[in-house]
Amino acid sequence: MKRKILLTFPSELTDLPITYELIKKYDLMINILKASIGFNTEGTLLIELEGPEDNISAGIKLLTEKGIHVDMYHTRIQWSKEECVHCGACTAVCTSGALSMNMASWTLEFDEIRCLGCNLCVNSCPLRAIGSAS
Repeated sequence: MKRKILLTFPSELTDLPITYELIKKYDLMINILKASIGFNTEGTLLIELEGPEDNISAGIKLLTEKGIHVDMYHTRIQWSKEECVHCGACTAVCTSGALSMNMASWTLEFDEIRCLGCNLCVNSCPLRAIGSAS
């Protein structure tokens, strides 16, 4: 099972080795998708956890017990290939690279695995071929 979660750290907890604990104690694979963490300042970390559902649940419980705020990240975008004119406007705001232009065919490509669900692309699409899905 895979689950994306957004962690918000209070400033006093940014020095905790939480990814190490999740890997070591719960045998979880962790993919860091986006991070904004500084020593002694509030931080955020968007990660994808992969492993057995029980281990993921136990890992999330550990995080909340330590005082880290955990938000489940369910947002995904839906791209209508049929409505899209492949203008590439969405690629300018896609920080994860989930939306990119195939330079050989000048067509838009969407890699759902890389999508962070930030929805910046939704407002950038002039034809509304991209929408938010939860």
